[in-house]
Amino acid sequence: MKVVDLDRETVKQGLANGSLLLIDVREDHEFARGHIPGSVSHPLSTFDAAALKALIEADGRRPVFSCASGVRSIHAIAAAQQSGLDVSEHYAGAFKDWYAAGEPVEA
Repeated sequence: MKVVDLDRETVKQGLANGSLLLIDVREDHEFARGHIPGSVSHPLSTFDAAALKALIEADGRRPVFSCASGVRSIHAIAAAQQSGLDVSEHYAGAFKDWYAAGEPVEA
């Protein structure tokens, strides 16, 4: 399995310049309480490879997984790769890092 860790600055830059599709794999209730602006929800607990593939293809940006602390995003990478999807990047610090740094949060 290939995993590429991205830091907060790389994620911020990718969101700002529109090159990165940040896919939040936390549960819906977690996403609703607060998420990184510009991220989209795709909970790991209901992982759907076909829906994820459609999302990535329709969007066209580079997909990057994110979660609360960087653990579920690695599981999402594994599930995606096992399904034949070319996704290997995740925000290693995840939402906890983003929030702790005082970055903006949407609810």
